[in-house]
Amino acid sequence: MTLSEQLRYWGLGLAAALFLVWLLGDTLLPFVLAAAIAYFTDPIADRLEAMGLSRTMATVVITIGAIAILILAFLLVIPVLIEQIRQMIADLPAYIEVVRAFLARWLPGLKDEDSLLRTAMSGLGGQIKQWSGTAISGLLSGSVAILDFISLVVITPVVAFYLLHDWDKMVAAIDDMLPREHRDTIHEVMGELDSVLAGFVRGQLTVCLILGCFYAVALTVLGLNFGMLIGLFAGLISFIPFVGSITGGVLSVGVAIAQYWGQPEWILAVLAIFVAGQAVEGNYLTPKLVGDSVGLHPVWLMLALTAFGGLFGFVGLLLAVPTAAGIGVMVRFLADRYKSGRLYRGSMDWQRKISAEETAARQDPPRDE
Repeated sequence: MTLSEQLRYWGLGLAAALFLVWLLGDTLLPFVLAAAIAYFTDPIADRLEAMGLSRTMATVVITIGAIAILILAFLLVIPVLIEQIRQMIADLPAYIEVVRAFLARWLPGLKDEDSLLRTAMSGLGGQIKQWSGTAISGLLSGSVAILDFISLVVITPVVAFYLLHDWDKMVAAIDDMLPREHRDTIHEVMGELDSVLAGFVRGQLTVCLILGCFYAVALTVLGLNFGMLIGLFAGLISFIPFVGSITGGVLSVGVAIAQYWGQPEWILAVLAIFVAGQAVEGNYLTPKLVGDSVGLHPVWLMLALTAFGGLFGFVGLLLAVPTAAGIGVMVRFLADRYKSGRLYRGSMDWQRKISAEETAARQDPPRDE
């Protein structure tokens, strides 16, 4: 099979896969999420097998551990988060009024009852509350949303269990289907891709977990309203460098200004928490847990998340990181092949000419006048 034929078949396969993802949309969410869970827990299952457990028992142990963690989260964390979300929605108009009063000192137009800016600020709080209430009631009462939630909760663990149990068999079956001529090359590319994903995703999830716990605990101890909610949210989006700290810092300082008005030391303490978190993340957590060898630039990652999220919804967000990593690996692989090819190195006559000139230059170095 010629190179053009191979590129045509691989291109058609990729296009078909993207069309299938776009067509099915969020229907694939439980299966994509289950595949991600199986992929990232497979090393744990392999270690348990090395300790003497069968694959089935290793899968059962991992499943029971995951269910226990989820139950603990639902009993201890989720109720607090739900209450803080409800309270934040109820308090938004009051916070908008505090911001309006603060801006009135610097924008005299706000004091005018008929000014466009004052009218907009006055209606913003009620509008936000109305939008939030509508969104939450839609999420809770929509039959489609309920079915999607049940599908996610029920189907995902079941599919993840079977995928994790048969992961090694599936990898072996796929390996058996690879073209023999390009098998070693595909192994090389997929090995690098696995290293990139393992290094970035596992490391970044650990960073997000540490930062989320730190922000949530520190803000809660400080007594900031919605501290746990803001802290966990800031940690969750910390996989995009600087975005988590900046977003969480802006939200926290805004709430602190409204809560601790006239007490600047508390506002500075809230700001110091995020400055310290960013310093620890940049100087220790990310270099130690993620490293610089994963090859996922922050700008490239944000582009992938934006593009795939816009095209494929939440499923696209799950696929964005592995796709971005795969494209990066392929670009580096093709760049290496390009530099070893004739297009980059030139014809044999040109290479012999350059080699002769370099040899002559080494044998007869220029003399100082």
